[in-house]
Amino acid sequence: MKVTGKAKLIRYTANPEETIALASKLCYSSRETDDLVADIESRDNAKFISMLHGMGHYSPFEHASFTFLIEGVSRALLAQITRHRIASFSVRSQRYVSEGEFNYVVPPSISALGKEAEEEYAAQMEQMLRWYRDWQERLGGACESANEDARFVLPNACETKMVLTMNARELLHFFELRCCNRAQWEIRNIAWQMLEEVMKVAPSVFETAGPGCLRGRCPEGSKSCGKAAQVRARKEAVLKEIQ
Repeated sequence: MKVTGKAKLIRYTANPEETIALASKLCYSSRETDDLVADIESRDNAKFISMLHGMGHYSPFEHASFTFLIEGVSRALLAQITRHRIASFSVRSQRYVSEGEFNYVVPPSISALGKEAEEEYAAQMEQMLRWYRDWQERLGGACESANEDARFVLPNACETKMVLTMNARELLHFFELRCCNRAQWEIRNIAWQMLEEVMKVAPSVFETAGPGCLRGRCPEGSKSCGKAAQVRARKEAVLKEIQ
């Protein structure tokens, strides 16, 4: 069955903006920690977080973490997202979980070719499923030892699910790369969903988050998509959505 990628924030550091402010101010304050905590809890820390952005002082952002449930994505996306090494991943196993009725992702470029092309793609997925089931049966049935080798015939389109945790600093880096129009379409879609989710709970932390064209000239140079205005409009739409 065809599926679409979804990202949902399920856990995060309590009061992330206060946590980041505390981590930063502790470095330079001679006050007792209880007094410092009380002062931070009584303030709106948005301006202070903005100042940290302006200074490029991002080590305090590492003390706030965010955990997402991601589903409806392909194994091709898994290969990309795990390149972000400062993160934790727990991924559904194709060894312990049988893919006897696997879901799959359809690239928009194939859907754009029309109904006939999408039906052909679906038929190819069905063929791979038949191959998978055949190898399962020949290797001993739907069990761990059979699954681990039968899965070799499964496509990159096969759906996977994961729990992903990143700290705020790594998320800022992730959004800079993966919200960019030059990022692959599937991971870009997930990145924008993740950005919208974290902006609901920590708006000042992620106020500048996104590709470089949101903050100035496109860093891609001659490879720029030339659509900075559209990217900025998308970020503005996210801001309006959460207000």
